[in-house]
Amino acid sequence: MVSTGASARRASGAAEVRRLDRVIIRFAGDSGDGMQLTGDRFTSETASFGNDLSTLPNFPAEIRAPAGTLPGVSSFQLHFADHDILTPGDAPNVLVAMNPAALKANIGDLPRGAEIIVNTDEFTKRAMQKVGYDSSPLEDGSLDGYHLHPVPLTTLTVEALKEFDLSRKEAERSKNMFALGLLSWMYHRPTEGTERWLNTKFAGKPGIAAANIAAFRAGFNFGETTEDFAVSYEIAPAAFPAGTYRNISGNLALSYGLVAASRQADLPLYLGSYPITPASDILHELSRHKNFGVRTFQAEDEIAGIGAALGAAFGGSLAVTTTSGPGVALKSETIGLAVSLELPLLVVDIQRGGPSTGLPTKTEQADLLQAMYGRNGEAPVPVIAPRTPADCFNAALEAARIALTYRTPVFLLSDGYLANGSEPWRVPEVSELPDLTVQFAQNVNHVLDDGTEVFWPYKRDPRTLARPWAIPGTPGLEHRIGGIEKQDGTGNISYDPANHDFMVRTRQAKIDGIDVPDIEVDDPHGARTLVLGWGSTYGPITAAVRRIRKEGGRIAQAHLRHLNPFPHNLGTVLAAYDKVVVPEMNLGQLATLIRAKYLVDARSYNQVNGMPFKAEQLATALKEALDD
Repeated sequence: MVSTGASARRASGAAEVRRLDRVIIRFAGDSGDGMQLTGDRFTSETASFGNDLSTLPNFPAEIRAPAGTLPGVSSFQLHFADHDILTPGDAPNVLVAMNPAALKANIGDLPRGAEIIVNTDEFTKRAMQKVGYDSSPLEDGSLDGYHLHPVPLTTLTVEALKEFDLSRKEAERSKNMFALGLLSWMYHRPTEGTERWLNTKFAGKPGIAAANIAAFRAGFNFGETTEDFAVSYEIAPAAFPAGTYRNISGNLALSYGLVAASRQADLPLYLGSYPITPASDILHELSRHKNFGVRTFQAEDEIAGIGAALGAAFGGSLAVTTTSGPGVALKSETIGLAVSLELPLLVVDIQRGGPSTGLPTKTEQADLLQAMYGRNGEAPVPVIAPRTPADCFNAALEAARIALTYRTPVFLLSDGYLANGSEPWRVPEVSELPDLTVQFAQNVNHVLDDGTEVFWPYKRDPRTLARPWAIPGTPGLEHRIGGIEKQDGTGNISYDPANHDFMVRTRQAKIDGIDVPDIEVDDPHGARTLVLGWGSTYGPITAAVRRIRKEGGRIAQAHLRHLNPFPHNLGTVLAAYDKVVVPEMNLGQLATLIRAKYLVDARSYNQVNGMPFKAEQLATALKEALDD
C-alpha cells in the first residue's frame, strides 16, 4: 500500500482523506459471522466503483465449525487498486477480527503498522482462553506495533436495532453489516448497491432487510462520527480498456462459458453432476439457465452423473460433468468409455487438496497426472487449464472447441483458488466468440465392394481423425457403441490384435494432432532463466516476475493453457533457456511431464498447504534460481 502523497481534509472538518494506490483488506471471524458475505458485498461495491481487484475466500470445510476456535475461522481477503493487479495480495493492510480466534489465526500475516479492527465484545476471558491467550492482546501491548481500533461491534449493532422487533441474538447477526458499513466509510465505497441487494435478498422478510440496512448505515455513520478513525482512504478507479465490466468468480465465469459454448455450437447444454466442493456452484448456476436450453441433472452419485452426461453426448448434446478430485477417481471408468466411444464430453475438475476427501475448501493443482493417466489402458484425453477467474470463461469455450472438433472427452482443470476468487471481467461481444457449429452425420458415408451404401461410425475425418457424430434415430445411420474394442471403420466388435493396435495408436494420434496455439514467451530482456507455469499460478508468478524485473533482474515467463497436447513449440522454447523453473501447487507434476517429454532439467518449486503462492515468496525463490 503506497500513499500517493495527496490528502485532503473533508469540508466538514472531519476525518482526513488520504489517497492510496492499493489496499489489502481481510475480514475474519467464525463461520457463522458472515465473513464471506461481507467480503463479497465489499467486493461488489469495489467492482462497481471501478477498481481492479482480486479476492481470496478462505473458509473451513465444516458447515458449522466449532465456534471461537482456530479451525473454525473463516476469512475473505480483497486486494483492490487504481492499477492492474494480479493476486489477492500477500499481507493485509487491514484486518477486521470478529473474535480472538480470528485475530490469532491472522495476526501472523499482518505487517507491522497494519490496521486492526477488533470486535471487543467477543474478547471475553473464556473466548481468549479457548485460543490460548493468557492475557488480553488488546491490553498486554502485544499489538503495539499495529494501529488497533477496538470497536464494540456487537453492542453498537444491537443498540442500532433496538427499535426493531428482534431478539438480541437476531440483532447480533447483523454485526457483519455494521462492519461492512464501517469499512465502506473508511474506503469511500458506494452504498446503494448493498442496500438494494439487501432489499432483494430479504424481499420476503422486509423486517430483516430493514434491520440489516439499519446496521449497515449505523456502521457507516459510526466511522464518520467517531474520533478513533482519524483518516479515511480513497483509491481511484483503475484504467481499463473500453467495454462493459462486471465482477466475476471463476465458477461463474466457467458456467457462463459453458452456456456460451452451447449457444455457439447450437447444441443443448446438458450437465450431469453430483454436488462436491468446490465445484457445486457450477451446478447451482447452470440450473438457473433453462431459458438457454440448459438441462441439469443432480445425480445420486458421481458415476451416475457422468454416465448421464455421456448418454446426452450420444444423443447430440454438449455434455458436461463437473466434479473435484475424488469425483474424477469415481468417473474414471466412464471417461475411458468416452475415449472408446469417441464422443465429446467436458470433464470439469475444480481441484482441491487431496488425497481422498483431503481439504475440500482448500486449493491445489495435484490432479494433473490423474487427468493425464488416471484410466485403464491407453486412454489419452486433452487437458486444458484456465489462468485467472475470468479466464475460466475462455477455457470453457476452448474445451468445447476441442471436444466437438475431435470427438473426445476433454479435461478442464480449474481449482479452488480460481473457482472462489473473483476479478473484473469485460463482457465479450457475441461477435468475438468462436463459431463452434457442429455438423451431424446426415447420410451414409461408405460404399461396400458390392456397391451397397452404408454408414460407418468410425470412418474418420482425415484431418482431425474424428469420427462422424450421428444422432440416434437418424434413418439409415443406425450403429452400435460400447466399451469393447471396435473394428476400424465399421465399429463392429473386434478382438483382432492388429486392429486393437491400430485403434490404440489412432486414438493417441488424434489427441497428439489437436491444433493448439503456440506458447507465448514474455522475455523483454533476453533472459537465460524461464519460469513456466500452468493454471492458477499465473497471477503470483506474473507478480513475482514484475518484482524481479523492477529490481533489474532478467527472467522470462511462459504459461501453459494446453497441457495435453503441449504446444508444438514448447520443446524449442524450453531448449532456449539455461534454467527452467516450474512453480506448482503439487509436488512437481508438470515438471515431471516436462522432464520426461523434453529431457529438460526443469526445477520444481512446490507448495501443497492448501493456499496459493504469495508473490514475494515466489520472487525470492526465483531470485535464488537466477543466482544459482
